[in-house]
Amino acid sequence: MRHLLRLFAVALLAVVGLMPLPLCCAAFATEAQVVDGIAAVVNGDVITYSQVRGLSAPREKLLRSQFTGQELEKQLKETREAALKDLVDRRLIIQAFKKENYQIPDHFVEERMHEIIRENFGGDRNTFIKTLEAENFTLGEFKQNETERMIVQAMRGKNVKTNPVVSPTKVEEYYKNHRDEFTTKEEIKLRMIMIPSKADTGNATAQKAMAEEVLGKLASGAEFERMAQIYSEDSTRDTGGDWGWIERKTIAPPLEKIAFNMPVSRISNIISYADNYYILKVEDKRGGTTRSLVEARPEIEKKLVQLEAQQLQERWLASLRSKAYIRTF
Repeated sequence: MRHLLRLFAVALLAVVGLMPLPLCCAAFATEAQVVDGIAAVVNGDVITYSQVRGLSAPREKLLRSQFTGQELEKQLKETREAALKDLVDRRLIIQAFKKENYQIPDHFVEERMHEIIRENFGGDRNTFIKTLEAENFTLGEFKQNETERMIVQAMRGKNVKTNPVVSPTKVEEYYKNHRDEFTTKEEIKLRMIMIPSKADTGNATAQKAMAEEVLGKLASGAEFERMAQIYSEDSTRDTGGDWGWIERKTIAPPLEKIAFNMPVSRISNIISYADNYYILKVEDKRGGTTRSLVEARPEIEKKLVQLEAQQLQERWLASLRSKAYIRTF
């Protein structure tokens, strides 16, 4: 009777902890067609390089579109190491499940298969089978993969139990130390006129006089955009000095300090910086506001529960690793 209760408890965990996982090529790629070497041995169970590449393939595809050269090699190495670690942990969890003599009833697995077919293939089993065949993946292999997913989720649910109630003190402390997470990005819509001083040619006085002339025209009602098109000598001249929406650390610190502290529609005085004369106009502002603790509390509570779950899971996995024979190649 005790054994039956244990089976029922784990089965229940499998149902409660089960999250729908979309069927895609990445799921099929868990097993490769060719086993090309041993990546790790976990208590006698073998993990192959092809399994590692199958898990890391989607991430690697993205990395190859973003990086090249040594940086790409570094990113690929880190991605494959993370994939191998994930596969080792998965194997340890499945071994712990078997050691406890737990079982996932067949009808739970069948229900999961029906759910996948219904949600991803419109209930068409034939299309599902053809997709598996196109990926050189058998129904038995896919079913085994899903069974292992259920085992991992069930074991995590059993061994990683968090307290859903977070103390107000922890919430307040997190808010105090992470206010930037609850502050929207501050941006300004900027126009700029840049007139070089040409100090190296002895024309600094004339250039300064030009900048003062431009500022005078702006003060008299001239359009900033038109003045930029005539007098400015930076890359935004043709667009009337329009920098669009920018955030902090986009322009030089002395210019940033003035621009982000200017009222909307105000035109700056002449700013002398790096052998150039600048005139700025802030056309609009947005962001830079911080949510109150009351507004942020639900999000913080959720995050703290997640962090606690991650810490508990890592301690549990560390315990499994400490008792296991693991060798990587």
